[in-house]
Amino acid sequence: MSLLFVIPTNKQNKEELLKILQQHKEIRFVSLVGIDFLGNDTDEKIPVKNFIEDIETFLHGTAVQTDGSSVILPGIATLNNAKVDMKVDLTCNWYVDYNYDYIDEETNKPVGTIRMPCHLYHEDVAVDSRYILKNSVDHFRASMMKLFEENPQFLTNFDINYDEIEDVSITAATELEFWVNTPNELAEIEELSTSQVLKEQYWKRTKGPVRTALEKSLDLLAKYGLEPEMGHKEVGGVKAKLSESGVLTHIMEQLEVDWKFSTALQTCDNELLVRGLIKETFRKNGLEVTFQAKPIEEVAGNGEHLHVGVTLKLKNGKMMNLFHSYAEKDFLSEVGYGAIMGVLKNYEVINPFVSSNYDALQRLKPGFEAPVCIVTSLGFTKDVPSRNRTILVGLVRDAINPMATRFELRSPNPNTNIYLVLSSVIISMVDGISYVVTNNKSREELLAELSKKPGEKTSYLEEGRCYRSEEDVFEFYTEEEREEYFGKAPSTVYENLLAFDDESRVHVLTKDGVITNKVIKGYKEAVLERWTTELEHRILPNYSNEIRNIRRSNGDDFMEYDLEKWSEINKLREKLMKDNYVSRSLFTQMREAINDKNYKELSELQLIVDEDMRILRRLYMNYRRNLMDI
Repeated sequence: MSLLFVIPTNKQNKEELLKILQQHKEIRFVSLVGIDFLGNDTDEKIPVKNFIEDIETFLHGTAVQTDGSSVILPGIATLNNAKVDMKVDLTCNWYVDYNYDYIDEETNKPVGTIRMPCHLYHEDVAVDSRYILKNSVDHFRASMMKLFEENPQFLTNFDINYDEIEDVSITAATELEFWVNTPNELAEIEELSTSQVLKEQYWKRTKGPVRTALEKSLDLLAKYGLEPEMGHKEVGGVKAKLSESGVLTHIMEQLEVDWKFSTALQTCDNELLVRGLIKETFRKNGLEVTFQAKPIEEVAGNGEHLHVGVTLKLKNGKMMNLFHSYAEKDFLSEVGYGAIMGVLKNYEVINPFVSSNYDALQRLKPGFEAPVCIVTSLGFTKDVPSRNRTILVGLVRDAINPMATRFELRSPNPNTNIYLVLSSVIISMVDGISYVVTNNKSREELLAELSKKPGEKTSYLEEGRCYRSEEDVFEFYTEEEREEYFGKAPSTVYENLLAFDDESRVHVLTKDGVITNKVIKGYKEAVLERWTTELEHRILPNYSNEIRNIRRSNGDDFMEYDLEKWSEINKLREKLMKDNYVSRSLFTQMREAINDKNYKELSELQLIVDEDMRILRRLYMNYRRNLMDI
């Protein structure tokens, strides 16, 4: 009998599960998967024997208990009230995770673990990211049905009436980018940067172990029923080298994998599965994978574009795309305009969920195809779809397929808590669509409002902003114009979290109780803790090691010109990390700000240090270029 990869919802009952476990002796463990505020997933190994003995409790009660030290739920699971219950979710697929390094002696198959999605409960209240997404989807469905019931005239635009509707649902999909390299072998940053500018790697042919691992990953995704669409090289990377033994070495490439859309919650669960499959598959082929947002300075980072659509199911079985304009050829329906306007207007309070760590903000820089401006693009004409890769939220259309109309949020990265991002996007869509339906806005009026100029007053969008551009926003506008038209993008984690201090913005997320103030407070605390820990124990030590490795040359060709350049370099080194009797280094000041919890000062110091490190690298590169004996 072949391996079992998926246990669908109709098999998640006692009778079917006992039958499955009897037939598949290689499945030796079960594990409950809960998602905390930072997107971390729980994993434990519970022997199948224990699961079978207590199967009813696992399926319909509190299967496992954990404490606040194993999940990040600050302000909720505290040291003096740490009990967290884990309850299995029977509404999404379960996946069987196989350990191909451990072969079961009885069956001669890899040992498997059933990974069961679950919700985390504290004091009988669900507090996890998965449950927040579930609530946001339920909220969206209820809100849309109520809007359509109370405003039946609006449905004439779709040539239907309220009684014909059976359901409204969110569809979603993600794209996953990642860097691959041979362990302990790194390419020069200048070489990587040059290759990126020349687009030498983009959609080129994969070779050797990278090709093997990519093809095996796509095959695995198919076995899990995810329907992979493609895998290809991304913009980053350099050509590998061939060793004397004919083995490719110094591999450093960026790849992307895409698969089919699903429901909101299943999409996020699938993303979690895919990351694990890819890491393990590439590891077995002698390669390391990183999903960091910005693993290499001056080179493109990893994105995780989020696609969102809305489907209307009629009682006669017909499916309709609520974003698509069926009445006549147009960019969008009224619902579509409302949804995208809601996301744009409220993006300041979505963004803290999108970019919540140091690397995430480092990725969002002009020039790397990563969005920094709150702006959308619809296309140059209504007849021919186009794609603007410089904007935040893009409209994706297919001229011959109405069901393909959707939005693409381009700012998330693979370490984004996609559950909370999608939750906040859905809530923001409700806000925008409610404005459109209750005010009976036409497509023409909405297109005009979305295309407004800065200073032009409208009913919903902010007066001082511009929200649509069909131009390359990095090339067409100056930095000053981008900030004036689209708002100033946050540069640090602290700056990004400031939106949560603005009650007028936060109110959109909290007014219906899907995301509570308690959750936002706990999330903010968790993000600040991670940011300061990362700065103190990863960023500053890495910077210090980098500075220590910047050394003066003692070669025979060292001249007065070189001495002058070295003096400039050394002065900057000392400013960054060397204390003396009269002054403290920038690194010391950052550590003191962390200790004092002075986040504003720490944010300002981080920006200074990051810029000085960029200058230092550039100075040292030019210094080395001038030396013949090195």
